Amino acid sequence: MKRTCMFLLTLLLVVVAQAQIRGNNINVTVTPDHYDWNYKTGETAKFNVSVLRSGTPIANAKVAYEAGPEMYPTVKKELTLKGGTATFEGKMNKPGFYRVTVTYTEKGKTYTGICTAAFSPEKLTADVVCPEDFDSFWSNTIAEARKVDLDPHRELLPERCTKDVNVYEVSFNNNAWGSRIYGILCVPVKPGKYPALLRVPGAGCRPYGGDVYVASQGAITLEIGIHGIPVTMKQEVYDRLHNGALNGYWEANLDDREKMPYKRIFTGAIRSIDYIASLPEWDGEKLGVTGSSQGGMLSLVCAALDKRVTCFGAVHAAMCDHTASLKKQACGWPHYFYNVENPNPVKVKNSGYFDGINFAKRITCPGWFSFGYNDVVVPPTTMWETYNTVTAPKELSLYQQTGHFWYQEQWDEWVAWLLKELKK
Repeated sequence: MKRTCMFLLTLLLVVVAQAQIRGNNINVTVTPDHYDWNYKTGETAKFNVSVLRSGTPIANAKVAYEAGPEMYPTVKKELTLKGGTATFEGKMNKPGFYRVTVTYTEKGKTYTGICTAAFSPEKLTADVVCPEDFDSFWSNTIAEARKVDLDPHRELLPERCTKDVNVYEVSFNNNAWGSRIYGILCVPVKPGKYPALLRVPGAGCRPYGGDVYVASQGAITLEIGIHGIPVTMKQEVYDRLHNGALNGYWEANLDDREKMPYKRIFTGAIRSIDYIASLPEWDGEKLGVTGSSQGGMLSLVCAALDKRVTCFGAVHAAMCDHTASLKKQACGWPHYFYNVENPNPVKVKNSGYFDGINFAKRITCPGWFSFGYNDVVVPPTTMWETYNTVTAPKELSLYQQTGHFWYQEQWDEWVAWLLKELKK
């Protein structure tokens, strides 16, 4: 009996350990009638809508329906889907993205389905004003920062090392003495000269683990934080900073380009390249930069401002086409002027120094772009504009259904492209 009870208890624990919460029983799906989600201007897109429970339509589902150019819907109404399904239509007569959002509420919980169709996205252009002194501003800013000695520090993290990779926490000066960049450096154990990859972060504040996998494939990797604090502290420390001192850092002091945090952040990314270039293990030839969202923007910045960068990967890059909203068009995160009446003209001008479009114009090395059409944080309009702006060799891999996240297949393709470029 005792042995039987122990067996049953063990079996129960295994079942509990394997059980997981996955998804919802109720789903709202919105799909286009073109497999690639792309249409030509003037065409009519049809959106098939279903509200499902256990995979079957919910009769007489009452939904809220919103549709129109992304960020500026022109249709807002409520209706009942008699059979739980319906077909809506939309069109655009100029290049852009048309978004349909359907919500269904039951027992106090709201379920949402989104579909965003592209209309001639390859023709999208960004009308961004570039400050006349853009180039001199950034070259002078970087030159001033480089007057400060890097003063690099490196500490081995034995618990993170593998048989193939040594892992370190590192730090070095940014644009002033004591204003430091912290990161995780991963170096192959086997002696030799290697290409390097700089990983730049998305918005927010968090610890970092370093890119051990790419390092195991024969490349130096450096994953940095941007806030001048160590990247190996407990998560709660970063949560408190994110909700306190660093809350909203992305829009602070936009009326003063010298005090705007992104001046220091962009410089820190360039100084990270300086640090990589100082490593005896670097081969002196191949150096990639990659990141998503804010990190996608930082990848554009590095590729534009530092010719040692030989390739970059930008995934749903933020901070592109800030002033589009002044023309009632979708604008890049963090949406500085979205629904802002009479915006400060100094802020409008200064945004040009921190606009990804102006950096994209200056890129000469190969790049890989990837994003989704359902992204409600970084509008696909701005990502297509950025891709279209780059005249250097480039590749685009679309995962239309994604929002501000990526699929496993997308990640695998991203890493494979970087490794291919670094080892050419």
